[in-house]
This record gives sequence, C-alpha cells and structure tokens, in this order.
Amino acid sequence: AHFSFSCLGGDERRVDSRTVYVGHRPGSTNEAFIPPKFCDNRIVSSKYTVWNFLPKNLFEQFRRIANFYFLIIFLVQVRTVDTPTSPVTSGLPLFFVITVTAIKQGYEDWLRHRADYEVNKYPVTVLENGQRIRKESENIKVGDVVEVKEDETFPCDLILLQSSRDDDTCFVTTASLDGESNHKTHYTVPDIETDLETLRATIECEQPQSDLYNFSMTKLLDVLMLLSRSLGPENLLLKGATLKNTQKICGVAVYTGMETKMALNYQGKSQKRSAVEKSINAFLLVYLCILLSKALVCTTLKYVWQSKPGQDEPWYNEKTQREKDTNLYLKMFTDFLSFMVLFNFIIPVSMYVTVEMQKFLGSLFITWDKDFFDPEIKEGALVNTSDLNEELGQVEYVFTDKTGTLTQNNMEFIECCIDGFQYSYRDTASELDGFCVTDGPANKLQQKEREELFLRALCLCHTVQVKEPIEQGQGFIASSPDEVALVKGAMRYGFTFLGLESKTMKILNRNKDVEIYELLHVLNFDPVRRRMSVIVRSKSGDTLLFCKGADTSIFPRVRQEEVEGIRLHVERNATEGYRTLCVAYKCLSPEEYAQADAELREARLALQDREEKLMAVYNQVETGMSLIGATAVEDRLQEEAAETMEALQAAGMKVWVLTGDKMETAKSTCYACRLFQRNTELLELTVRTLEDGGKKREERLHELLIEYYKKAVQEAPPVKAGITRSVPRSWCSTNQDYGFIIDGATLSMVLNSSESTSSRYKSLLLQICQNCTAVLCCRMAPLQKAQIVKMVKNSKGSPITLSIGDGANDVSMILEAHVGIGIKGKEGRQAVRNSDYAIPKLRHLKKLLLAHGHLYYVRIAHLVQYFFYKNLCFILPQFLYQFFCGYSQQPLYDAAYLTMYNICFTSMPILAYSLLEQHICIDVLLENASLYREIAKNAMLRWGPFLKWTLLGVFHGLLFFFGVRLLFCNPALQDNGQVFGNWSYGTIVFTVLVFTVTLKLALDTRHWTWINHFVIWGSLAFYVFFSFFWGGIIWPFLKQQRLYFVFANMLSSVSAWLVIILLILLSLLPEILLVVFRKPRGPRSHQVEL
Repeated sequence: AHFSFSCLGGDERRVDSRTVYVGHRPGSTNEAFIPPKFCDNRIVSSKYTVWNFLPKNLFEQFRRIANFYFLIIFLVQVRTVDTPTSPVTSGLPLFFVITVTAIKQGYEDWLRHRADYEVNKYPVTVLENGQRIRKESENIKVGDVVEVKEDETFPCDLILLQSSRDDDTCFVTTASLDGESNHKTHYTVPDIETDLETLRATIECEQPQSDLYNFSMTKLLDVLMLLSRSLGPENLLLKGATLKNTQKICGVAVYTGMETKMALNYQGKSQKRSAVEKSINAFLLVYLCILLSKALVCTTLKYVWQSKPGQDEPWYNEKTQREKDTNLYLKMFTDFLSFMVLFNFIIPVSMYVTVEMQKFLGSLFITWDKDFFDPEIKEGALVNTSDLNEELGQVEYVFTDKTGTLTQNNMEFIECCIDGFQYSYRDTASELDGFCVTDGPANKLQQKEREELFLRALCLCHTVQVKEPIEQGQGFIASSPDEVALVKGAMRYGFTFLGLESKTMKILNRNKDVEIYELLHVLNFDPVRRRMSVIVRSKSGDTLLFCKGADTSIFPRVRQEEVEGIRLHVERNATEGYRTLCVAYKCLSPEEYAQADAELREARLALQDREEKLMAVYNQVETGMSLIGATAVEDRLQEEAAETMEALQAAGMKVWVLTGDKMETAKSTCYACRLFQRNTELLELTVRTLEDGGKKREERLHELLIEYYKKAVQEAPPVKAGITRSVPRSWCSTNQDYGFIIDGATLSMVLNSSESTSSRYKSLLLQICQNCTAVLCCRMAPLQKAQIVKMVKNSKGSPITLSIGDGANDVSMILEAHVGIGIKGKEGRQAVRNSDYAIPKLRHLKKLLLAHGHLYYVRIAHLVQYFFYKNLCFILPQFLYQFFCGYSQQPLYDAAYLTMYNICFTSMPILAYSLLEQHICIDVLLENASLYREIAKNAMLRWGPFLKWTLLGVFHGLLFFFGVRLLFCNPALQDNGQVFGNWSYGTIVFTVLVFTVTLKLALDTRHWTWINHFVIWGSLAFYVFFSFFWGGIIWPFLKQQRLYFVFANMLSSVSAWLVIILLILLSLLPEILLVVFRKPRGPRSHQVEL
C-alpha cells in the first residue's frame, strides 16, 4: 500500500484541522496531487550552525554595553590618537572575555547538536508497499505507518492501529513527558481493517497543539469498510513515551518533528542574565557619563585657557606648520578622544575578567561541598552554568515539581477503615490474618464478610496488569502507583490478584481458593468525576459494580447514614498527609445492567460529544451505592522535604508546587510538606469548582476570581513575601492563611481567553496567588508549568524565580526560570542536563540557597562596588591634575602604573575576598533562615550603597591629590635641597592609593584565611618591589624612562614617608572607627576556618 497524505482542500493556511490520508490518494486518479507541506520528523534544539556561530555569537556578546564600549576604545587607541597608554591595555582583557565566553557557548551548543543527531538518526521500521523498511527517524512523514517494539521510544505522535496484545491495548510510560513513571493503557481504534497492508483510511484531526492531555475534533474513516470511528487521547501515542509490556504495535504518524506534542512543550535554551549583571550595566552607564563629562570639561577648559594671549603658543613651544594647518574642530575632537583614553581607566575592564574568574572558581566550591555528596548514587552537586551563582541569593519564588522532587514516588499502604473501624497492618502472625483492629470488634462474622468484600473491591477495582512472575508483589504494573499500593495492601491481608486474561479476573482468597470474575466494563478515572469503577460478574451470576475515588465524589453517591464514621478517618488521614480513597459497591439487577451496557456501548461509539455522553452514563450508573470503607496510602516524602520547605518560607520565598498529578494526591503532599496547614483556607479554581455552579464555565471562572480576590487581597491585610512564616503562627492567628489550587484546564481558560479578559484574569490570578502562603497547580502540561513561571517572572517587580524538578517534563520550567535546578533522581537525566545546577536530593536546596547563594551574592556585590570605587580613586587625581598642567593630557602616573594598577596591584586581594569571604558563618546562615531576607531584592547593589561607595571614592581621590599638593608647597623635600618633579608627585599619590584601597579591603574582610593574608600583604610587597625594580634599571626598550630612581629618591625623604602614612590613616579613619564601634555579628566562635 502506498501511504500519502493531504491537508483539507490542499489549503496550506492554518485551518482548524488537518486531514491525513493513509494508503490512498484523495480525489480522482487523473487529477494532479500536490502533497501539502507537513514538517519532516527532524528535531532541532541547537542554537548555532558552523556557518553562523562566529557572527551570531559575536553579535550577542557585543550587545553587552561593556564589551561594545571597550571595542570602541580599543579602535580609538589603535587608529586615531597619540595616546598615553598602549592599545594592549584595553584589547587584551576584552579578547580574553570574548574568547572564553565563545568557547563555553560553542561547547554547550555542540552537545545539543550531538543529542539531536542521536535522535534524528535513530533507526525505525516503516510499513511501505507491504514491506517493512528500516528508515532513519528524521525521514518519517505524516501518514506513514510505523512499527514500534517493546522498550522502544515512539519516534513521532502516532494513532494506535494495531497491538500484539489480545485485548487490543498497549502500555506506555510517559516519564519524559509528564514525569509519571507508571504504566498508562492506550487502545487501538476499534473495528478497523486488521490487515494494515490493505488499509485505506482518512484521519481528520486538530492542528498540532501543546496540550498533552487533549486530542479532540478527531475521527478516522475506514474507506473500504465505510466505518467512522471517533478518536481520543487514549488512541494517541506521544513521541518521547516508551512502549512497555507489549511486544509490538503499529500506528500511523499524525504529527512529526517540531509539531509533535513533546517538541511543542520544549522550551528553547536562552542566555540567562543575573540581576547583578543588570546592576553592573546600570553602574557602567553612570561611570560612562562621568567619563564623558570629565573629558568634555577638560576639552572645554583647554580651549578656554588657550584663548588667553600667550597661552596657546608660548615662545618656548611654538607650533609646527602641520599643527597650524589642522582644522580647529578636528583638533577639538581628537583632544576629546585623548582625554577619553586618558580617563578610560575609570571603566574597569578588568572587572569583567575578575567576575568571570570569580564565577568559575566560585562554582567549584558548590561541586566540592561534601554536604552535597549522596552515598546512594555516589555523586555530588553539578554546576552547568556558573554565571548565576549570585542569583541563588536573590530567589523570591520557588517552583517545585511534586513527583520525585518533593516525594519519592514510592507508595505504601498504611491503613484502612471498614464500616468505621480502623485497621492497620502489623507484621505479626499473632494478629488475626495480619489485620490489627485498633478501634472496633474483629471477631464478628458479619464484620469478617465486610472485610472480605472490601478486599475483593481492592483486588477488582483497578487497571493493574500482572507481569510474570510475581515476586513479593514486584510484578504489578499500573497507570498509577496508588493502584499498585492498594493491590499489594490487599495481598498482605490474604487476597492476591492473579491477573486479567481475556476479560477474566482471577483472585486468590484467604482460603487459597481461586475466585474468577468476568470483567464487563471499566469506567475509567477522570479528573472531573474523580473516581473509577468496574462492573464484574461473579461465578454465581451476580453483577457487581465496585467504585473507588475521592471522598468528595463518593460520599454524595452512597447512603448518608454510612458516611459519618468513615468521614472522620478520612479527614484525619488527609491531614496526616496520606492519600485517601473511599471504596463503595452496588449490586446490579439484570435489567439495570442491560440498560447500562447498552448506554455505555452507544456512548463509546458516538462521533459527537463522546466525552459528555460517557460522563452522563457513568454518573447515572454510579448512584445509590453502599460505602464499604476507605484506604490510606503514603507517598513517602523526600528526606527533610518539610524542613526544607519551612526554611525556604522563613527566608521569605514563596513556594509553588507545579505537578502533572491529580489534585487529591498533590494536596495531601502539600499538607505533608507543611505548605498547607490545618487552618489554611483553600481557594480552589479547578474544573470541578467551575462545574459546581451550574453556569457556563467562563461566567463561573469570572465569579470565582472576583470572590477569591475579595477574600485574599481586599479583605486580608497586605502580606509581604513570606512574612506569615517568619513568626510563629500562633502569634498571627487573626490573619487567615490562604492556599490556592488551580488545574491545567482552568489555567488554559485564563491564558487563552480573549486578549482583554485574559490580561484582566491574569492580573487577578497573580494578585490572589501572591497573597497566598502556598500555591498548588495540578494536572499541568510541561508548557503550562513554563507559562506559570513566565507569568510570575514578568509580573510587577520582576521577582527572581527558581524552578526545581527531576524529570524531562520539568525541562521547560527549568529553562524558563531565572535559575533552574535539576535533581539527580530516578527519572533519567534530562532535567539535570538542562539545569543550571544539579543536586542529588531536595534537602540540599536549603544549603545551596541559604548558605552558598547568600555568600555568593554578598561577595560579588562587594566586588562590583569595590571595583568602581578603586577606579574612581585612581582616575580622580588624574582628572584634578589636568587643572594644573594646562589641560595637556599629561598623565599623572607612569604608563606601567596605569597598566598594572588593575591587573597586578589590586586584582588578587579582591578576587581572594570574593571567593573566601564569610561575613556570617555558614552554620548561622542555615540556623537563621531570615538572614536571607536582608539581601533580598538586590539590596547591596541598589543606588543607595552605590552612592555611598562613589562618595567614598571621591573623598579618597580628593584627599590623595590635595594632601600631596600641600606637601609640595615646598618642593625641596630632600636632604640635599633637590626639588621633587611631577613624576615624584604622581608616584606619591599612587603609593597612597595602592595602600589605601588594599587596606580598605583588609578592614572589610571578616573571614581571614592564609590565602587572604598572602594576597593582601603580597600585593603590597609586590608593588614596592616592582617600583624599585622598574626604576632601578635602565630598560633598553624604553624611549624615555620617566621613573628612573624616582621611587628610591622619594623614600629617602622623611616628609614623603610622613605624608604617605598620614594620608593612608586619614583615608581609613572613618572605616577604622566603624569597625571599632560596630556591633559584632554574633560571638567570635562563629568565625569558622575554611
């Protein structure tokens, strides 16, 4: 058979649906057939190609203000002006930064190329012209019939046509899509041609969209058998999912390549920039303005001064003919550029090199941290992006996945309650059949019958499959880990489920007899009904309906007198963080069953509104039931999950849980993690609450948003981020705590409504969420997780967001947040590969943020402020000097000093400080989470601290220059009466400068190590040694040696010594007084040695 495809009417516009032709061409044979352009099956996640890497990467890098500015200065120095400094001083650091960044980004993209290549070249089997042909995955086209074998991954989105299983089902795991490692059941399209070689069919389906749980407006028409069948999500196999417990399947490709649901949910990796970098750019602009104004002032004053008679061309310095012929405005411009180059050192080019080194070396401390080592997987933390270390200290919102991140995804049956009596399991043979009744009689015959009925319900009401052989319950596979836990729970009490074979369910009871039941119908679970049922027929001919589901969906459908006893147990279990389910049953008379059977079959074959019709039948059948009991299952939390969440909230962070899981499950986890407390009022905005009012969903949505807004925002006192958790709850009991719950379907309604209403809904939703102590979002598709992060990220105040997850379904949200953290869990390594930081366990997040994040932020903030300060001290005397040298661009300092000030004399102490400083020791930071708030919202890099540092720089610059000028009132400072010259003047200023800025840093250091001592005192010693060495030898490569014996001569003058010591002390006096009178931060014992 030839497989081809077409779009509706050959139109390539984005219509609402696409038509896929399987095995035949549309229209008459003599008409020309133009195949429509569906995309091929290639996946592209890389950013660059070999050809565009250099231009694209350079363009991105020169978009940074600093890089562009240094490039301009470098070109000016090379081409235009006779400058006092070499172009190398600007060019070398710039070249270093550009090269390192390009290599890093190139390597990351090469890894993405390699991953794409592996996916695109993966061999697959395609049925073509009656033959099985091996193709590369990228060559699959829409309309091809593809064969997939057990444990293989689906290469594109397929509609299931044929399965090797007798019951026409197949099992898949979707861990890489929604994080759930359980087995989901999918069904073949019913009643179609079984021989796929002769199949002629037309599939009409919706255009590609990202919602994983939705596949609507879809039908398949078998041309030969003239059958039309409606298709749903249960017939669609998604790319990225894996085939399990099924030998092979065949399916037709409907979405390929970048149009598959997996690709539409993938968020491209963008360059992340930290808040500190934005602050640096803002400060850079301020200093650029200072630089321009200095150059402008000097140029203007130069020409004002030269306009006076005799000043422009004194008798001892006549102009050459060439100088006389030069255009005045051109001369002004070159003078302006000369001043720019002379004062250029106020912009710290070496700061970028130091920051890059600080980030790279600083990230090694995270990798080396022994507390992050996990003996189970024998791995520690991993840093993929060192650019964001300081962002870890600025987090305001934490978005966490649930399954595998907060929980271990490991369910355990804890206890059950039958007819109001609580039973908990004890591993002791002395107890009756393993049961331990803690609050009621166990020996009554009637009670025993109820127990057995309850256990039969657990053994029959599920979709669990048995994989041979069963070893202590290890062979169960199911679409939900809860179901396996319940079947294993029944097994402990003597009822073992043996499996389902051709619609027959077998149970081994307590007396070791095999009971056989015929499975007639499964009424599947869905998030609106929140329950599932099975209809079975026993050997004696009784037709029974067993139903299990959430208490809120079961209680209204059973006799009310049975509810009270069980309700208490359910509520208590829920607040203990267990997942609770209620179990009910009903005997169906032959007439009732016949009617239900006919209605169910009719609804399943309906082409229009199939879901609604099925729902109506399910609701009709599941009434008038009798309640038997309830179960409690524990999804074990990760170690210290609750303590970690509490610490994050005490630090002022808001925690949002984003999960693809059901609401009840997620809610119980939130209670167990203490995100929701007993007194928390839950505001629920889900499909269920929208259905409640009996109005249109849109109207009800608007109503609920307004109602919750009034409650949480208008009536509540304003809640500052996390404040409610910083004091014990008992103190603020008057303030009601709110928790907010939303599901994926409702979020779609909020985001996808018309533009005007969407922005209004969004702002209402955001304000409600920001006033809640915790937010839970359930049934989320991966892209919706990213949309929520983006919505908060772009809200007022642009808060810093962090996402943490362990599965491939979390990749989009990890990439969207400012900081993405992957957990090295059981769900594969995709989250880790795409994250900025990876940690083995959730509990490590506390130290990563509260200790490492806090310290990195303080260190880099100090580094940035200090760099701007020391360069202002450096260049201000140079600017003031112009007023005393006829604005002649005469340098105050020697060229060697100009070049080496930032590179050698003052760079190492600040680098050591920015790597090793602990202003508060790590133990105190971890014990007192509220310290994290002190640095929130970029507190150390705001305009206030920046102004303080700038004023300090101005004070020091003025003191250095005019202090030395006072000394030079009598320039005969040597014993022999010789006069000091201008180079001596500059050298004294420079000596005071180097000592002052280095000792200022020493005074700021709270945590001394041998490295700090070595670099601080070593830098000062190196300066003195270099000055003696540079001035003590005649260097053959220098045209003029300005500093020949200047330094040694200077130190022979007692006056010079006095002024140097006096000026250093005067400059540091405010700092010394501050250290003396400052209140110490905790006892000295807190100063830990590294």
